[in-house]
Amino acid sequence: MTENKVFPNDKALPKESPLSMPRHKVNEPRIPLRKKQSRWLFSIHILLSRLLIIAITLGLSIYGVTEMYGVLSTNTVTNLQWVFLVLFSINFFWISFAFSQAILGFLMCLKPRFLKHKETDVGFTTAILLPIYNEEPYRIKAALEAMRDDLLDKAPGKYAFFILSDTNRADAWVREEEAFFELTNDAKTDCPIYYRRRQNNEERKAGNIADWVQRWGGAYEAMIVLDADSVMSADCFITLSRRLAAAPGVGLIQTLPTIVRAETLYGRLQQFANHCFGPIYAEGLSAWHGVSSNFWGHNAIIRTKAFAESSCLPILAGKPPFGGNVLSHDFIEAALLRRAGWGVRFDTDIDASFEEAPPSLIDVLIRDRRWCQGNLQHTPFMFARGFVFPTRLHIFSGLMSYLSAVFWLSLIVVGLAIAIQAYVVRPEYFSDLSLFPIWPVFDAERALSLFYVSMALIAAPKVFGWFAAMINIPRCLRFGGPILLTLSTLLEAVMSALYAPILMVSQFGVVLAILRGKDSGWMPQSRDDGALKWAVVARTHYGHTLFGFIVAGIAILLSKELFFWLLPVTAGLMLSIPLSWLSGGIRRMRLVRMLGLLRAPQEKRAVPILAELEQNMQSLPERSETSPLFRLLANPTLYKWHLAQLVPSPITPNAAVVFHAPTVTAQWKVNNAHSMEHLEGMLEGNETMALLNCPSCIEQLKSLT
Repeated sequence: MTENKVFPNDKALPKESPLSMPRHKVNEPRIPLRKKQSRWLFSIHILLSRLLIIAITLGLSIYGVTEMYGVLSTNTVTNLQWVFLVLFSINFFWISFAFSQAILGFLMCLKPRFLKHKETDVGFTTAILLPIYNEEPYRIKAALEAMRDDLLDKAPGKYAFFILSDTNRADAWVREEEAFFELTNDAKTDCPIYYRRRQNNEERKAGNIADWVQRWGGAYEAMIVLDADSVMSADCFITLSRRLAAAPGVGLIQTLPTIVRAETLYGRLQQFANHCFGPIYAEGLSAWHGVSSNFWGHNAIIRTKAFAESSCLPILAGKPPFGGNVLSHDFIEAALLRRAGWGVRFDTDIDASFEEAPPSLIDVLIRDRRWCQGNLQHTPFMFARGFVFPTRLHIFSGLMSYLSAVFWLSLIVVGLAIAIQAYVVRPEYFSDLSLFPIWPVFDAERALSLFYVSMALIAAPKVFGWFAAMINIPRCLRFGGPILLTLSTLLEAVMSALYAPILMVSQFGVVLAILRGKDSGWMPQSRDDGALKWAVVARTHYGHTLFGFIVAGIAILLSKELFFWLLPVTAGLMLSIPLSWLSGGIRRMRLVRMLGLLRAPQEKRAVPILAELEQNMQSLPERSETSPLFRLLANPTLYKWHLAQLVPSPITPNAAVVFHAPTVTAQWKVNNAHSMEHLEGMLEGNETMALLNCPSCIEQLKSLT
């Protein structure tokens, strides 16, 4: 057996500095805040914000439920109408809660920012963690180079990058090493870049971060977690570190990531909404969250020791999809931090924190499948011991982000059933022994007024965002001016209204699949332009189209008025195939771009970090068609570096022999192969991974070249 020599200069990792991460339970006692809010103005601000949210939500909910009861109870309320009233009450409460946060955020956007968080000099090094999973590494490299150059210029010696790979595909693994080899071995030691790949990606992204904390967390007081598509400026990194240093009782500070680099129709719709309407919601959330905010999984700074002590996720009882590892880790990690007495903040005033959006509707639906399962897993935490009320509200909001689709679709179906009942069943005019008839009366005027109020509550956040941008002249001009801003807002409103029913029906199906016990698995996110062939889109959406035509057909048979009432729902469903096809693909966005619609502010005035990223993206190499084993063996320097990254198995006198079937079968195929081409034809994907993980097997491959 050839010895696996580790070359010190090639090892892509620093000396380990372990931190213990005890695993926590769902139910544990709460620890009081370690440091109370020092400025009373902040406390008053948070209290008033929460009172406003409660007052508006309850006031509107009481109004809506009372009015709907008045619509239905002109004579007597049937069982089906009671079901309709309950579903309406849930949905109206949800849109009232969203509206209350939007109006609070609108008020925050109109006033000057007179409350600012403290900052202080930083005496520690901050780790920047970049978890990746079967991603395109050269795109990540372009972002890394841009961010590191900015940090070397403004904060040398204060930051270190860690690329934390959970990649489990051979081609992606070797491509990562090809991309990151030079970065980890260059002379820019004032902001080093380290690369670590786990052989066993237990607990997915949460386990990836936890592995780093337990191995290197002791050397870094703070860590900034990024996503594979995240980009942040040096000023953003520095501000996060300075604010955490100035707030010893805070365990996590979340920034507001803004969407950039969207090139498709659906991506541009998300990007425009994020820039125009996003600040309204964000300011509202930040105002009432206080130090009991949430974590979005990336673009945030975390106090490493606090995270290690309090945020090791429990293993849920039972099997997936509800049991096992917690999938949507971010909400619960923030909840555990807050339960342990650490403040969690959402600072919306930190600029140059960026991310990218899924390119098409189908990509969003795929992502929603995983997110929905993760959010539904949180149900036990909502009633668990030790969590503060805002934390429970975060968890409830996460649940409702998907369950609301169930309630909305159920409301539509029950409403349609009531209409069918009224059409088919003959009214009973003389119930009991009475000389006076009971006429079936429906308060149409009251119902129409309530419909207008509901639509106003849904549309209000977009109006608030448009108005806030219009009165801010520099911001308005960055959107292309008042005319283009207004037209873009109208286009986004119309298109989002068309896409909303498709998302509703899809999310309804996802919730049902999860309730039936179907696990979502773990698939890498799409980072291309999302362009799909018509046939692929049709296979995905034919059910939505059929459902839309069925509902529209039933409605028009009953009455023209009902057909037009339901048209906002059925139109998007009936057009789901062309709408989804249009959502992805850069070329399909050409007309909107030519008209100057759906602009983002950074297109008018480029942010330096994004300009450098775009420049780096121009020189991305083409994807090689050569097999990963060939590429590794053809590059002696990369080959040596690859061996240096492998974790040698511990050899002890009493060590048990671990049987790994792919390694055994791969070794047999290596021994019986006539050439590399012959071997490549025999190997399965997991066997290629086994060879790349086995130093002696890799050495043996040389005899076949």
